[in-house]
Amino acid sequence: MKILAIDTSNQPLSVAVLDDDHLLATKTMNISRNHSTTLMPVVAELLEDSHLDVTDIDRFVVAEGPGSYTGLRIGVTTAKVLASTLNKELVGVSSLKTVAANIAPETDRVIVPYFDARNLNVFAGAYQWKDGQLVSVIEDQHISFKNLLAQLQDLHQSIMFVGPQKDEFAEMSAQVLGAQATFASADFQLPQAAVLGRLGRTMDPVDIDFFVPQYRRLTQAELQWMEKHPEEKDRHANYIEKV
Repeated sequence: MKILAIDTSNQPLSVAVLDDDHLLATKTMNISRNHSTTLMPVVAELLEDSHLDVTDIDRFVVAEGPGSYTGLRIGVTTAKVLASTLNKELVGVSSLKTVAANIAPETDRVIVPYFDARNLNVFAGAYQWKDGQLVSVIEDQHISFKNLLAQLQDLHQSIMFVGPQKDEFAEMSAQVLGAQATFASADFQLPQAAVLGRLGRTMDPVDIDFFVPQYRRLTQAELQWMEKHPEEKDRHANYIEKV
């Protein structure tokens, strides 16, 4: 199975081409660029390096979120258009799970990938390797770092954070979890499309027409709409809890 994996869910851009589990070509950049103008040239470059045409790809795997609204829309839209146009399979994988999978299966710690969502809030989830599979322990969510720590404390297990090492996060973690928690080095924070592709290789394909990014919080437009329609606040709050 030939796989093209795409992650534009945050500032880094990562693309990979795989043949089943074998990596053919990959490129990851962590510089501020416009993914909408950078993504397709990178895809074309890697396909050429792999001696493949885009029509040779059997499955497109994309980071579905959470992350940057704009970045997610670019990656998901690109993958959907390619999969739909070429009549190929499409798979979405959690952006957080992709980062968690950077940590080797040998660890028995609970792996907590997170993205900074400003104002001491994060997008975060919790994962753990079990029988060679990375399983969800706490669902991906948009949450304050303080409340995340409370959830992790209830697990009574050793924790490994994988994310931006802000002083505030380190101090809060030390106060609540103490030596129970450590922070992985910065090298593990970058998403790797090769990892994304391997995760998506064994997953069931999605319905392309109904596949959407997993933002895990309301967009600015939705928040503004809610301000004008306060009677809908409870319905949207229930929706956020479910997603």
